[in-house]
Amino acid sequence: MELTKFGHACVRLEQNGRVLVIDPGAFSEESALDGADAVLITHEHFDHLEPGRLARLPADVEIWTCQAVAAQLGDVTAKVQTVRHGDGFETAGFRVDVVGEWHAHNLPDVPVVQNVGFLVEEDVFYPGDAFTPPGTEIGTLLVPTGAPWLKVSEVIGYLRDVRPARAYSTHDALYSELGLKLVDNWLDMEAGKQKAEMRRLAVGESVTV
Repeated sequence: MELTKFGHACVRLEQNGRVLVIDPGAFSEESALDGADAVLITHEHFDHLEPGRLARLPADVEIWTCQAVAAQLGDVTAKVQTVRHGDGFETAGFRVDVVGEWHAHNLPDVPVVQNVGFLVEEDVFYPGDAFTPPGTEIGTLLVPTGAPWLKVSEVIGYLRDVRPARAYSTHDALYSELGLKLVDNWLDMEAGKQKAEMRRLAVGESVTV
């Protein structure tokens, strides 16, 4: 399975000629959706959800998301399906399990919204905007590293709790170039401690997982 990092919080998975895209929000490149067979949306914040882009998808594309997001997709012709924690489904040849219910606590006046994480092919776990335990051993963790709702100590704690074979940074568009270098250093230090691959993928970079 090939994983490609797009801007901020968007990733694209390709397997057997099929394409699955996760969280193609406003901070990511619209090209992430080119040729998509299915789309997963973790929650309703604009950096993860851009309804106008989804409205331009062909009708045979499947979109899987939580109820709060589905309620905003009335103008979308693609097939929208609602899922919740504990659900499992197959889409575009990918097996997906749903883990998690809520976004991490945010700023004091920002309400906590629904947030579903996705475990793809029992290997790649994308928690969305949360540090949800995947509940099983996983190979690849897509870990958020920069946001108003997180602390770096929480990122490191999450990596130590999950202990994946590989971890790649997401949710990192808010950093300056200097900040991204700090992310690189933090992940490199933790990789050394856990003897695992932990790093930031450049936008457009692909890896096989």
